Amino acid sequence: MHSVDELIKLALKEDIGSGDITTDAIVSPDLEGIGDVIAKDDFIVAGLDVARNVFDHLDPQVLFSSTFKDGDRVKNGRIVFSVRGKLASILKAERTALNFIQRLSGIATLTRTYVDRLKDSNVRIVDTRKTTPGWRGIEKYAVKIGGGYNHRMGLYDGVLIKDNHIAACGGVRIAVNTARKQIHHLVKIEVEVTDMVELAEALSAGADVIMLDNMTPDQIRQAVKKINSTALVEVSGGVNLDNLHRLAETGVDFISVGALTHSAKSVDMSMKIQNH
Repeated sequence: MHSVDELIKLALKEDIGSGDITTDAIVSPDLEGIGDVIAKDDFIVAGLDVARNVFDHLDPQVLFSSTFKDGDRVKNGRIVFSVRGKLASILKAERTALNFIQRLSGIATLTRTYVDRLKDSNVRIVDTRKTTPGWRGIEKYAVKIGGGYNHRMGLYDGVLIKDNHIAACGGVRIAVNTARKQIHHLVKIEVEVTDMVELAEALSAGADVIMLDNMTPDQIRQAVKKINSTALVEVSGGVNLDNLHRLAETGVDFISVGALTHSAKSVDMSMKIQNH
């Protein structure tokens, strides 16, 4: 998984390349000023430290300040953060910094919308692996800032037996039993099931978590009753804000929402420069 520093270096190199030919041509390297980043939407802010680090990577003398912290609600028209220092440095880092914070704030904002819909429920909203390549760590961070929870970070930190694993192994029971022989006792096994036959197999094999994939609310209620608290229950597939309440009322423990990361819209911000 890429570190934030690696992502920032890559993003700056991608944008600046051999040099900012516009800024270098017309902005004196000694000219100083202030850049105020203005919210043009209402949103939950996430990624302030990432934005700060973008400026710091390019020019450690640029001073970054904000009255907000990640997780705060920002209103349209407010100053999200300000930077003070060499204007050439500020201009070169501007777009990269905004790309990070706008994307992460969009994820946090969408997540908060889902979480707020279930504010009177104990059901957890969790993310998926449907993330931007290389950005998984910071995108899942944004989900947490929005009030959601992280599913596994990757293929390496949790067993999730899905339909293609089951097809490759020849059945749910074989897949679970084979996995159990290969992992240590602290690792839980989750199994994705699509019908009651697969559910019965997963339960008899002792799965720790059952993922009910693309089932109707009535089917989910039937499955929850059959599971009877012998395993944790996750719902996935086709989840949206319109059916979220109906799914939560079925008695499940987790609702996984790929849209938190793959369909979040970046929020809008812009920088206004003052020289002095």
